[in-house]
Amino acid sequence: MKYTKLHAGANDELVSNAAPRGRHVRSSRLYCLAMTLANHAEPRYADLCREVARHLSAHTGPILIFSHVDADGDALGSSLGLARALRLLGKDATACVKVPNYLRFLASEGEVRETPLEAWPEGALTVVLDVDNNDPVRVDLADLASFSGPVLNVDHHGTNKRTATVSLVDPTKAATALMVMDVVNELGAPWSSEVATPILLGINTDTGSFKFSNTTPEVLRAAADLVEHGADLVTINEQLAQQSRSYFALLREVLGSMEFLFGGLVVIARVDEGMLARAGATWEEVESYVSVIRSARGTELACLFKDYGASVKLSVRSRGKLSAQRIAVACGGGGHFAAAGATVKAPFVQARALFDREAKAELERVGLA
Repeated sequence: MKYTKLHAGANDELVSNAAPRGRHVRSSRLYCLAMTLANHAEPRYADLCREVARHLSAHTGPILIFSHVDADGDALGSSLGLARALRLLGKDATACVKVPNYLRFLASEGEVRETPLEAWPEGALTVVLDVDNNDPVRVDLADLASFSGPVLNVDHHGTNKRTATVSLVDPTKAATALMVMDVVNELGAPWSSEVATPILLGINTDTGSFKFSNTTPEVLRAAADLVEHGADLVTINEQLAQQSRSYFALLREVLGSMEFLFGGLVVIARVDEGMLARAGATWEEVESYVSVIRSARGTELACLFKDYGASVKLSVRSRGKLSAQRIAVACGGGGHFAAAGATVKAPFVQARALFDREAKAELERVGLA
């Protein structure tokens, strides 16, 4: 295995994607498995949008649309918006995604396929949204290694390897749904509330309801256009604001687990099976808690640990001075500068030690430690 010293570039950098192995974990701050993060804008973005649209328009067979495991608003919204637009153009398009309960309002009964694909239809074209098509662990409901047809990948993560038939990847875009909107425009599909609403939801959720730093003028203009196209922003916000009773019971547990590290610059919290059982909650209800702890005044970084026992999932959020992406990639994951995640295949004690080490390294890198 080849290790390389970490190079801290402004847009492209080498970082570790090595997960910890046992007690003797080599610090990825000094030596790391080389991996390129291409966080720059895609200079051929408009051409690639047209290329994706050309492939979709020319294809006469079934079109299968996939996204990542643990689908969020951007994954589901992008998939539904594109599938509905393609069906309006007479295409045989199916969104294959497990719909989380809090987003059930978005999909019609039986509209999406939520079970794993057992066999590839003849003459199929595959679209992979909001995740690298090369990541067999993260792409949900399909084994892309067994697929020999064309693959179109639309994604906004800098860790994407960009090796699809057409790779439309731009990490400067706030949401994959924003990119899907551009593809729909290139397709010339008619806009309707049914197409515009899921796309707006995807943009809404990935910008924190237009509160995060990725809420650019482009985002606001796109949102305005989608509302003009019939997107129901009122329903989106009303549905996303509702929480179950168990959510609040679990919130009490999460707040009780909070810790402030490194002089209050980093805040963390933890959720495990015991806490879920006491609250009568499910893992699906955990996702938003990282935003809750992120709101702590004076912090620069927040991390929520989802402790499954044999493995731990980290959800990392930054206010802008620290790179959540660098920390997550060093822990075996990926994501964006301000929002990233990783799954560490080790017990909580080891995952916590790895995060603490990488968070400290990142604080030192930017001069806050």
